[in-house]
Amino acid sequence: MTHEEYADPCEELFAVGAFPKVRKLAASGLADLGPDPVLYRWLGLAHAAEDEDDHDAEAEKAYQAGLAEWPDDLGLLVSYLELCLRADAWTYPGRSARAGLLKERIAVLAPAGSPEAARVEDALGRAGRGYWQDVRERTAAARAEQAALTSHGADVAEALQRGGPPAAHPEDLRAAEVAAALELLAGPWRAPLRLLVRHRVAAYVATFVLVLATNKALVLSGTVSFSVWGWIWYAPVLLADAKLRQARRLARQRVIDAMEARHAETAAAGRGITS
Repeated sequence: MTHEEYADPCEELFAVGAFPKVRKLAASGLADLGPDPVLYRWLGLAHAAEDEDDHDAEAEKAYQAGLAEWPDDLGLLVSYLELCLRADAWTYPGRSARAGLLKERIAVLAPAGSPEAARVEDALGRAGRGYWQDVRERTAAARAEQAALTSHGADVAEALQRGGPPAAHPEDLRAAEVAAALELLAGPWRAPLRLLVRHRVAAYVATFVLVLATNKALVLSGTVSFSVWGWIWYAPVLLADAKLRQARRLARQRVIDAMEARHAETAAAGRGITS
């Protein structure tokens, strides 16, 4: 195998969030074929994506090892800059201070208007955020996740009406999510959950009305002076949403497995040709 034959699967696996797989593959490529800037970058990115202190340290080692061989590689420089910009200046002062040097080096190598320069500006913008900007970004991320779940629920509802998932490629993540959801919602005992998924918006509206009515009825009856018991009506719809989230995780793993199987077949075919 060549460095490119290791790097291309790293890119595909990284896109679906298979960070441990990317690290393993990149490390194998470096061990088998020797140093390569692209593989060092994927190794570092797959560590940095975990957003944990130990992984950040490993990412820094990968970037430094690559830059020791290729000091002008923009992919490594920009990735390392992103890592340094998000480092806490009190806990990791050395790593944080290196951001300035990396920025200067990238400015020399990447002219204004280049993709690398745009990526640097984006990273600098994120690093300069205040508290409320962080809050807004987390809120936007939560809204995006909820929108994705709503879209997934609509796909599953459509498949339930059709009576089954459409035929699709095993690496089609959206189709895999639908197929996994239908599996998790199958069976007579899960019929209520299927009904909630098919009418998800109406279920949330009806649940909200039931919550208000239940709490008000309990208070007016004199049973309690303040009631939160009505919120228990949300349990079924939250369980249905939990099944949808579980299906998305299961589908992602299946797509990763399908990718790895294809990569293995391609590698085996390549060995057969060269032998």
